[in-house]
Amino acid sequence: MDKLMRPGLYAITDGALLPPERLIGAVEAALRGGAVMVQYREKKLPFTERLSQARRLVSACNAAQVPLVINDDPELARRVSASGVHLGQSDSDLGEARKTLGDAAIIGATCHARLDLARSADKAGADYLAFGRFFQSSTKPDAPEASREILATARGFGKPVTAIGGITLENGESLIRAGADMLAVVGGLFDGDDQVIEDRARQFTRLFTAHHPLSSSR
Repeated sequence: MDKLMRPGLYAITDGALLPPERLIGAVEAALRGGAVMVQYREKKLPFTERLSQARRLVSACNAAQVPLVINDDPELARRVSASGVHLGQSDSDLGEARKTLGDAAIIGATCHARLDLARSADKAGADYLAFGRFFQSSTKPDAPEASREILATARGFGKPVTAIGGITLENGESLIRAGADMLAVVGGLFDGDDQVIEDRARQFTRLFTAHHPLSSSR
């Protein structure tokens, strides 16, 4: 893993769980607990509000030396000097995002449950490949279900492999053992107060320390 990416908890924000007054404190709690990457995912607020939130998140993540990527908005990522962007299949073109953000940026790609999508993203220069959903997810309930076997197969691309979708402390270990380098978690992390978030992040971090061959405690 490179570009400051390392195995561990990948925290993804959700405006439904984290209203503006809670966002920064909740992310800082996840960072204290050991989150290794944060994604700012907010599709409903006006651009000016997202710009303000993203700037504050960049400051928090920079202080923790953890990358912040922006969901589906290369221009916002450029404006706030975020570490990169995460793109879904219906989002911005990966090649155009690379032109906007440069070679040093982290660009992740959603591959659902399909190796052909992963192959295309790999060829286009994605830095990590995200698969899922693996379990029932309130964030994306209609996403196709992925099998754990795809994680081990996807490691053949030589890129960090991320699992997403309904991940909790109870089922996360099975995905790490199956080949996940990062667990992207939304509700299973942020559905609680800041102390709960920090405690959950620490427990996810311990799962990686115990079960991922390249992980070490921070």
